[in-house]
Amino acid sequence: MTKDTVVAFRAPEGFSADPLTDLLRQGARQLIAQAVEAELNTFLASHSGQTDASGRRRLVRHGHLPEREVQTGIGAVPVKVPRVELLPVSWTSG
Repeated sequence: MTKDTVVAFRAPEGFSADPLTDLLRQGARQLIAQAVEAELNTFLASHSGQTDASGRRRLVRHGHLPEREVQTGIGAVPVKVPRVELLPVSWTSG
């Protein structure tokens, strides 16, 4: 009897073969996001005194950069990095 009767099932969408690693990646993603946000807030606060001629802040948040993967000990973790825009100084002749 050489006929194989084992049927290979495809994994349903959204099902992970290793839920523990998925949980660790999710936690790593949250920790990296919190660290990036904290660093950005500190950076913006330290430069909050810089204003243009109209009194507007020169450094402002401007959405997020495209998501990228950061390599960690448990593999690649996707992360969204906030975008900061440096507004030009408006010079007035005077």
